[in-house]
Amino acid sequence: MNDAEPKPSVEDGPANPGDPEQAAGSVAANVASSAEDLLRLELEKAKEEAARLKDQLLRTAADFDNFRKRARKDVEDAQKKGLERALLEVLPVSDNLERAIQAAGHTKEVGAIVEGVRMVLKMTEDALGRLGVERVESVGQPFDPSLHEAVQQLESDAPAGTVVHEMVPGYRLGGKLLRAAMVAVAKGKPSAVKDADKADPSTN
Repeated sequence: MNDAEPKPSVEDGPANPGDPEQAAGSVAANVASSAEDLLRLELEKAKEEAARLKDQLLRTAADFDNFRKRARKDVEDAQKKGLERALLEVLPVSDNLERAIQAAGHTKEVGAIVEGVRMVLKMTEDALGRLGVERVESVGQPFDPSLHEAVQQLESDAPAGTVVHEMVPGYRLGGKLLRAAMVAVAKGKPSAVKDADKADPSTN
């Protein structure tokens, strides 16, 4: 019988398990495999996080769009309510103007007609006051370009630059100027201008 040594097989593992190079290669393969698994896991987590953020972004965009639509509707509703309020204040004034015109056709008393129109004007002022509209003070006040629009200059006993006549009233709403008053402004007497010229030798 031949006592030859048995040849190592693949199942028996490496022919020389004590070989440092083979051990290092095995360790490197295990490390590479672990790193690949770790990277795969991190990639899956990143994909899940990206999907979650995308879903959150879409929900936020939808919520903002709904908020914008609600805000626009609220503004439109507020404008409609404000207009309705203004019309409800103005309509009685229109009704009374119509009555005044009808009454004027059946009477020759001018005083009664004037008194009726005066009452309607008072109703108008009251309605504007309830809406927060204030009339700009003009006559007797110093000319203010932020409130008045000068369309004429008049000789007057009032100091120069004083508003002496109002053609069209001005109005404010909540402190904001709605319409400037169209006014005439005093320019001083001609005699005062001449006296000033005599007092100034440079004008001679």
